[in-house]
Amino acid sequence: MRLRRGGTEDVPTLLRMFDEAVVWLTEHGSAGQWGTDPWSTNPDRVALVERIAAEELWLADVDGTVAGALALGATPTSYTPPADEPEVYVHLLLVARGHGGRNVGGRLLDHARSRARDQGISLVRVDCWAGGDGSLVRYYQGQGFTPTLRVPVRDTEVQVFEDRVRPRPGAARPVP
Repeated sequence: MRLRRGGTEDVPTLLRMFDEAVVWLTEHGSAGQWGTDPWSTNPDRVALVERIAAEELWLADVDGTVAGALALGATPTSYTPPADEPEVYVHLLLVARGHGGRNVGGRLLDHARSRARDQGISLVRVDCWAGGDGSLVRYYQGQGFTPTLRVPVRDTEVQVFEDRVRPRPGAARPVP
């Protein structure tokens, strides 16, 4: 697996990945996470993916195919309370269908931790849909994240997690 920096040119790839994920989630009884309609046909969702791609986007390539995506940025202030300190926030973790079970997501989360360390930041946060059978919440716990709070969003809940990392020696400390 090779990580590369992504950007707005990757929007079509991200939309395809979201569309495939929606089909899979719907087939597995988790339509409550992202709905049942393809993201590529919803102008609001397309605009969201365009904003995500303009952030700090990282793509995991396996044999020339995008296997996963990670977007990092500021706290999503619409529903997550801001942290009292600098943080790296995982806005998106998405693994392409056919690449599950290969630790693509885990390696991308490790990259988020590494980015925080390099920036002198000790807090990494992420959130996920808290519905369904709880498997997504268990996934992030299994990746070393600690649940902190649940936040109501529309007709469901989102679980917020955090992980503490040790900044690299000599890393520049962010200004609070």
